[in-house]
Amino acid sequence: MEDLTLVAVVIVALFFDFTNGFHDTANAIATSVSTRALSPRTAVLIASILNFLGAFVSFAVAATIAKGIVNPEVVTLNVILAGLVGAITWNLVTWFLGLPSSSSHALIGGVAGSAIAADGLDVVNWSGVWEKVVKPGILSPTLGFAIAFAMMIAIIWVIKRRSPSKVNRVFRRGQVVSGSFVAFAHGTNDAQKTMGIIWLALVVSGNVSGDTNRPPTWVIVSAALAMALGTYVGGWRIIKTMGTRIAKIDPPQGFAAQTTCAGILWTTAHFGFPVSTTQTISGCVTGAGASRRFSAVRWGIAGNIVVAWILTLPAAGLVGALMEAVTRLPGGDLIVFLLAGAIAAAAFLGRRYETRRLLPAPA
Repeated sequence: MEDLTLVAVVIVALFFDFTNGFHDTANAIATSVSTRALSPRTAVLIASILNFLGAFVSFAVAATIAKGIVNPEVVTLNVILAGLVGAITWNLVTWFLGLPSSSSHALIGGVAGSAIAADGLDVVNWSGVWEKVVKPGILSPTLGFAIAFAMMIAIIWVIKRRSPSKVNRVFRRGQVVSGSFVAFAHGTNDAQKTMGIIWLALVVSGNVSGDTNRPPTWVIVSAALAMALGTYVGGWRIIKTMGTRIAKIDPPQGFAAQTTCAGILWTTAHFGFPVSTTQTISGCVTGAGASRRFSAVRWGIAGNIVVAWILTLPAAGLVGALMEAVTRLPGGDLIVFLLAGAIAAAAFLGRRYETRRLLPAPA
């Protein structure tokens, strides 16, 4: 029975990775698409390839997820399965609503919530959550805003006497590089979170020693592939929010936002901080957009995104706790596994219906 539960955990974890890919596609490509530096399909293709390659660079974030959030000696496969379904549920809800929330925090919240429901508050490594999740989660968008703002001030000073058309042409080319760097860093940061969860499941089930310093190769490859496939599918509603609704940005601003975001993600990944790519790029886009005037930022939209961030940890945690309670029922593992599929089907069918409803009627 435990082997079947482990298989279910791996399948659901890879599906979460897939939802993470299409949920967070906007992080890498939204600004490039909105400034017409790249066509949507080309941008998605580049992002998916670089997401895949970036997953092989570092495993510090995977180690944090596997060993630094909850106690592996107490956690069970049921807890991990329930937490994953909590994360997937929140990812799909925010995807349906077009809100760029944090897949990373959804995963951490879901697993922490299910672990607390199973074994109480002591099962969570609260100092690790504070030092490696909460503090970097606050600092990354704050630094993103400040650095992107400062970079744009410097760029404005350099380009102020140059032809706008020539400037835009140069920075569109620059965005191909900066957007690619974001996609690569996104793979380095986000694909590791699923690696960490599967690694944790393998340790809990006794299939892998807790003393290993990296996940098995098959885990790395499968997580990278799931992320890349999800990225290729793309989350177009979130792309619209990220690329145009927070602030109307031009190619220099897009370049500044992407370069800043990529630098932060690259740095935090190597320190093992599972920061939110969504939060980071949102802060960078807001900072770049505010560089000419603060009224250029649609602060109402930015406020909605902040609310989604605040709700992510507790909301995913509550769903994870509920799913953990379901696993205690006879056949509970199977019920939770089927619920994951039902929730996903409902989200995709609802999104399809919504898309058709909004299409103009044929003449």
